[in-house]
Amino acid sequence: MARFENIYEYETSVAGNGLAVGVVMSRFNQDVCEGLLSACTATLKKLGVADSQIKIATVPGALEIPLVLQTMAQSGRFNALIALGAVIRGETYHFEVVSNDACRAVMEVQLHTGVPIANGILTCEDDDQALARMQEKGADCARTAIEMANLLRALGE
Repeated sequence: MARFENIYEYETSVAGNGLAVGVVMSRFNQDVCEGLLSACTATLKKLGVADSQIKIATVPGALEIPLVLQTMAQSGRFNALIALGAVIRGETYHFEVVSNDACRAVMEVQLHTGVPIANGILTCEDDDQALARMQEKGADCARTAIEMANLLRALGE
């Protein structure tokens, strides 16, 4: 249903059938990251992405995520990618460096390759905050990745 007369509006779709999705997960703060991954993969499957079309790579920490995303994006094998990680504030400036640089680099990969990336790198004040957000964020990243892949496909038609 168009909201504007005589103006075409692209439909949103979270149908994952036929899509290939790559996931890069940090192993740092592993309990949180495993929770993100569990919710993400369950939602991908629920939305129709076949198990064989979900590929998962793990890396030591959030700063290593962008390089693997870039390699996956350049492979031409994925319709969308997902970054999963957790950066939890400590007592040093390191939190800001990792948070800012990891998220900036994820955005750069997306813009330079044209492959949509759902950014699920949590930046939290403490473990409790991260644990409270992991399920919803993991599922949200799955929906976002599929929606963006479908939108880019429609824009290319």
